[in-house]
Parts: sequence; C-alpha cells; structure tokens
Amino acid sequence: MRILLLNAIDPEAIEELDRRYEVACAFGSDRQSPPSLISQSEVLVFRSGVTLSQEVIRDALRLRLLVRAGSGVDNVDLNEVRRRGIRFVRIPGPGALAVAEMTFALLLDLARRVSLADRFVRLGRWPKPQLVGSLTRGKTLGVIGLGNIGTRVGEVGARWGMRVIGCVEHPSPQRAERFADLGITLLALDEVVSQADFLTIHVPLKDSTRYLIDGKVLARMKSGAYLINIARGGIVEEEALSACLDSGQLAGVALDVHEREGEGIVPDLARHQNVVLTPHIGAMAAETQRAIGRRVLKLIDGFATGAIEAAIEDGELVV
Repeated sequence: MRILLLNAIDPEAIEELDRRYEVACAFGSDRQSPPSLISQSEVLVFRSGVTLSQEVIRDALRLRLLVRAGSGVDNVDLNEVRRRGIRFVRIPGPGALAVAEMTFALLLDLARRVSLADRFVRLGRWPKPQLVGSLTRGKTLGVIGLGNIGTRVGEVGARWGMRVIGCVEHPSPQRAERFADLGITLLALDEVVSQADFLTIHVPLKDSTRYLIDGKVLARMKSGAYLINIARGGIVEEEALSACLDSGQLAGVALDVHEREGEGIVPDLARHQNVVLTPHIGAMAAETQRAIGRRVLKLIDGFATGAIEAAIEDGELVV
C-alpha cells in the first residue's frame, strides 16, 4: 500500500509507517512533485497548510483513504471526496488539550504583556510603568464555540475564578444545563461578544463561520477587551480587526491562525505592538504529536487489514 505524507507528523510514526508500507514524503527537504505522488498513492496523510481541491482529489485515481492528522477539514473538497467514495477520517482528540492550553498561553501573554516586555528588554529598555497588566480572576471569559476545545477552555477559566460565558451553533435547554454544571453560562453570540473581557474563538471554518467575527461584531466588543483566535484564519475579518486596534478599542489581540499563512508572509497585524502572533502551533505539543502519530498508525493499519471501522473512534469519521 502506497502512503503519501503531505505534512510532517511524529518522526516515530513515520519510521513505523516506513517499516510497514511504501511511504513517500512531500514536505521539507524531501519535497517532490505532489501531483505525481498523489496520483500514485492510496492513502494521503495531511494537516493544515495543504489544500486538497476538487481537481487534486479527482485526479488521484488510486486514492482510497484520507487521514487528517488534526481536526480541521476546511482544506478538503468534501463534495469530491463523497463523490469518489473515499474514506476520510480526522484525529481531533489528542490536540484538544494542547490547543486549550495554548489559548491560555496567549491569553496570559496579552493580560500581562509578556511578549511586549520581552521585546523591550532585548532593546535594553526597562519601562515597567508602561507594562501594567491585568489579572484574569473576576474577568469575563467569552468562548465562541463550546466543542472539545472550547469546553476545556471554559472549564479552566471557571477554575481560575473567571466568569465564563459561551455560545454554540445549536443551543438547547439540555446543553445549557450541561454547560452550567461545568461553570459555563450559555448565551447568544451577541451577548458573549459584548460582555467578554477576553474573547476566545473555537469554531471550525465553514460557510456559516467565515468572517463570523466581522467589523460589525468587533464593534460590539467591550472597549479594552482582548481577542484570541486559535481556531482558523478566515473566521475573524483581519482588516476590520486592524481598524479596531488602530482606534484603540481593543487592548490586545493574539492570533495563532491567520487569513494568509506560510513561510515569507508577514501579517499586516504585525505592525501593532499589542498583538501576539504565532504560526499555527496550537496543537504542537510533543505529547500531542506522539498521540496523533499513534492514531495515524492505528487507522492506517485498520484500513490495510479491512478493519478500519473498529479502529475509528468517536468524532473521527468525516466521510
């Protein structure tokens, strides 16, 4: 069975795959011509940073299995996957804790101005009065999207003594009761946006969430609030976000995901001192990557032996 890795995964998993199957890589220094490699492959393993368009999937005549080494599916043409009858699984579980922890790393960075303080010290400056930060205890944490990641973020916030509010796409009294047991109050999107001191975003990118946080929504945020996007670029309208920073409405912004990502791209938001930018590393914890690698192996082994149904865990099957 021929497997193509379009992105790097855990090195131990790559070694194990290479021992069991015919494996090719199309990333880093090993990069070859992806179209020809894809056309020869039965299994593609990928994450963010690549796009599997209708044309790519249509021309991959031998393709039988897609494995997303993470949670997002916005970079795949699902209609073509369904039309071709290709099995598509993702691995959202291991990354949830890592992304939730990264959310708080960014939140604390903004609240205590850590990155800005670091830049000052590297320049030989010591401007303590300009680096007065904010405590999180007693503040309102707004969580947009209460899935695996958002719920973890809300639970941590509640334990830290924050007032936690959140919203979901399909609210119900039953869901509100379940979230209340975790210390999270379920509200409408507008209420979450307008009340939050720290607003964090944890929804997938799809038609209904593209520019969900646009200029009109941003205008309803509290003056002096902070925004953290660790979900997907394209959910927040970055041009409008930059305007909010220019006006002084927001105290700070942290983005781990961006509308345009990749080597050599410098976001326009980089010109703001009160913005923290990271290169889509939310799930890049060593333990998380090892766990994802193990899941990739189990899913591919299951597929090779005709037992993939038994290998798939809850939430992993896409198509």
